[in-house]
Amino acid sequence: MENYKPIIDNIINEVKKAVSGKDDELKKILTAIVAGGNILLDDIPGVGKTTIALAFSKALGLEVNRIYLTPDVLPTDITGFTMYNKQTDSFEYKEGVVMCNLLLADEINRTSSKTQSALLQAMEEKRVSVDGETYELPSPFIVMATQNPVGSIGTSRLPESQLDRFLIRLSLGYPDRKNEIDILKEHKERNPLDDVNRVIDKETLVEIQKAATEIFVDDKIYEKIVGLSEKTRSNPYIRMGVSPRGSISLLRMSTARALCEGRDYAVPGDLKSVFVDTCSHRIVLTSQAAAEEITAVGVLEKILKSERL
Repeated sequence: MENYKPIIDNIINEVKKAVSGKDDELKKILTAIVAGGNILLDDIPGVGKTTIALAFSKALGLEVNRIYLTPDVLPTDITGFTMYNKQTDSFEYKEGVVMCNLLLADEINRTSSKTQSALLQAMEEKRVSVDGETYELPSPFIVMATQNPVGSIGTSRLPESQLDRFLIRLSLGYPDRKNEIDILKEHKERNPLDDVNRVIDKETLVEIQKAATEIFVDDKIYEKIVGLSEKTRSNPYIRMGVSPRGSISLLRMSTARALCEGRDYAVPGDLKSVFVDTCSHRIVLTSQAAAEEITAVGVLEKILKSERL
């Protein structure tokens, strides 16, 4: 199998021209993209979520669309709609925002449940149905959605069954002092996004995604994935544990990380690296956990320490 690590490293280096101090998060996002999954960025405004999406779209050669999901956004804004054309005496399909390679969906928790469902269905099925006609989405198709965890007025929280559609959930957080100073200097006279160059095209990305599915996985890795999932189902602080779909997501992220590291086989370290970010949004904590101020990340980190990887 071809070693894609040099390409992966070049992509990260290009994105880093526009995003300072978030190397670990950038690697995780690219791993999720290689795994063919969607990313949920759960963070406050202004920490670089949009910049990250635009930088990846440039480095990967992807067509990008952006939509701000206000309460008045309709499902047809997502999927598209048909309109009667008097000149041709026929109905024509008008594309929605999902007809792209990378969709940045801002504040997904601020729109209606119907609009959320339309987007999440498109994410899952890679196609949309409008007036009885089915339209395939471009390949690759990736959604990078954001939600603001601060302030719940006017928001519609995503149900756990819908959060499960995202391969990983990340929080970027504030930059440290040095990196924030670097950000100020970079934005003083220019837009750092202008410096990001294309490394590959979308056809090459599809090729890389396919290669990730061909990574060798030993039976011991399968056993460790299932073992971790089972521990979330029996933990006293977790009311709903990781589902089989979550186990599949762990497998996809582990093989994608192996490819990004230049290997054609997965190792336990791959699973250890992706476990928390892949599963933190797939579990529901008990009231006891809330009373003791225990977080999903905290519970998963303890489970990870208890499992020998």
